[in-house]
Amino acid sequence: MASNLVIVESPSKAKTIEKFLGSDYQVLASVGHIIDLPAKGLGVDTRRNFSPKYVVIPGKEKILLDLRRASRQAKTVYLAPDPDREGEAISAHLARALEIPDARRAVFNEITKSAVQAAIAHPRPINDDLVNAQQARRILDRLVGYKISPLLWRRVQKHTSAGRVQSVAVRLICDREEAIRSFVPEEYWTLTAELSKLKERKIFKAELLRRLDQSEKEKLRVSSEGEMKNILADLEGAEYQVRKVEQKKTRSMPPLPYSTSSLQQDASSRLRFSPKKTMKQAQELYEGIDLGEGRTGLITYMRTDSTRVSDDAQKAVRAYIDNRFGRKYEGPGPRTKQKAHAQGAHEAIRPTDVERSPESLRTILSPDQLKLYTLVWNRFVAAFMAPAQFDSVRALIGAGNYLFVATGSTLTFDGYYKIWPRDEKDASLPVLAEGEDLRLHRLDDEQHFTEPLPRYTEASLVKELEDLGIGRPSTYVPIISTIQQRKYVTLKERRFMPLELGETVNRLMKEYFPEIVDVKFTAQVENELDEVEEGEVEWTQLLKNFYGPFKQMLDKAEKQMERVERPVVELGEDCPECGLPLVIKTGRFGEFISCSNYPECKYSRQMQTKIGVACPRCGNDLIERKSRRGRVFFGCSTYPACDFASWDKPLPEPCPQCGELLVETMRGKKLVRCTVCDYQQQVGEPSREPVTAQ
Repeated sequence: MASNLVIVESPSKAKTIEKFLGSDYQVLASVGHIIDLPAKGLGVDTRRNFSPKYVVIPGKEKILLDLRRASRQAKTVYLAPDPDREGEAISAHLARALEIPDARRAVFNEITKSAVQAAIAHPRPINDDLVNAQQARRILDRLVGYKISPLLWRRVQKHTSAGRVQSVAVRLICDREEAIRSFVPEEYWTLTAELSKLKERKIFKAELLRRLDQSEKEKLRVSSEGEMKNILADLEGAEYQVRKVEQKKTRSMPPLPYSTSSLQQDASSRLRFSPKKTMKQAQELYEGIDLGEGRTGLITYMRTDSTRVSDDAQKAVRAYIDNRFGRKYEGPGPRTKQKAHAQGAHEAIRPTDVERSPESLRTILSPDQLKLYTLVWNRFVAAFMAPAQFDSVRALIGAGNYLFVATGSTLTFDGYYKIWPRDEKDASLPVLAEGEDLRLHRLDDEQHFTEPLPRYTEASLVKELEDLGIGRPSTYVPIISTIQQRKYVTLKERRFMPLELGETVNRLMKEYFPEIVDVKFTAQVENELDEVEEGEVEWTQLLKNFYGPFKQMLDKAEKQMERVERPVVELGEDCPECGLPLVIKTGRFGEFISCSNYPECKYSRQMQTKIGVACPRCGNDLIERKSRRGRVFFGCSTYPACDFASWDKPLPEPCPQCGELLVETMRGKKLVRCTVCDYQQQVGEPSREPVTAQ
């Protein structure tokens, strides 16, 4: 019988670790938290220093019983949940529930044999400051959610809720939508000259910069077609001559290794992964994959705000770069500038063994696992490679009373581009000399309008939350999931739009709980939680400072917040059962159609939004629908009689090549493609006719 017990959270993690430690160690999983605040009741004594009343989570009784039995039989118990606040809290709860007097905390950032054995050989005590920080966060979230949500139930509708961080996320989305609605576009024009040297045919482009009488810092802004016509008239017959040529060498620095936030953002833009999908794949890679000789973790811990890399990992990646690419490709390494709240003991997300290339795992990993591992591996190696180098040129070109500018760059050393994709392409210029005359081929004037800031994507919302100091690596995915599940916001074409319920709740929160949805206040609370983690602030003092003003806001809202009469929208149809008007209502799972005579008449049905396209199979209407997970898709209105469905949006126009159904899809860029033949076209507006030089 094993004399040592190791407890982790995940059964998958337990399987990986057990093989590293041998027969004298038994590894069991708690399957996450075993103790938490009760599901019913506040569970916090606000009059007695915010003392929490923890209970065993329903369904975890048998797990706790098994752990208790195993711990009593073990000579030594090691607590090895994840290396963060949540993991530290799980360890503390286990130590208390299992009555372990001298708890040994084993901490590792990667699940490899060497890392796990080192953690077991050098355990530490439970870090009370980390536990207190987690406990303070949990109680804060409980106070906000448990106190405000019932009020919203009574004043708005059932199943509405508020959250300390989720409400700020909803506010960001609502504020952006309001800015878009109130945005007034401004017209502006650009002018591009297509030029060449007198004795060469290669054309390059120069943009109108300013008038000669303007200062170097000014730029000419053309606000109307009339102004542009005047400029074109001024340039009639003008000679184009190089006024100044500036040459310099520039560098493009490699990216930092991934943190949780930057991984979620890049996986979204490069792989089209949602943050939730990204973290699921990352967790699988972290907890261990069977490589044929047993399971091992392939990446380091995936919930981190650090870009730090251990000395051993740095040595390994430098050796890899030297061997594969040569010494000249080795760079200085990332500029690891830690944020004030970064958890310093953590590392960036990186491969546990840089010699384990994506190609070597192609037949072992699932397609999604391989995509994410490749992204992490490439980013890590690129971070330690040399900068890319360019020869850059900027030429100022005079024409009449105007100055044009042409820029170009030529890659002279690829550096980290050897392994990391380059977004931009070279736009080289011919060799130009000051005083040189040029030939004008045409002038292309184009009308534009300023645009508002775009709606948030999942990735850009995560970035905004991180930049504002709101939330932490472990909270981004739950926040995004919650605000969609509550029907506060929806994703349309991969961008967040507030729903009517979300805007209603946001308005009430801003009016009655302004500090709770204040970005700066929420960031300040996050910083104070970090100070608790560092042992600089007592967790009870943080809660006292928060609860006093919060209680005043709550009391005021209880007295003054009136019931919101949500608008009833008539559908324009009569109920097929009783003949009274049908209306659109909002329920727990979104909008639906109901009889206005409810509850006397209980007729209801799902909303069906027609998209104006006939089903290619049966000819009936196609409608917009939602999957059980809330993802929009398009299907036949006669389902289940006809089961046609498409994730891509069908279009009314037939394919110009074969006449079949066209769909609009997002694959890096917005495309229109045929569902049968190989026809596809990038979505974009045609440019205006250029003015051709005579």
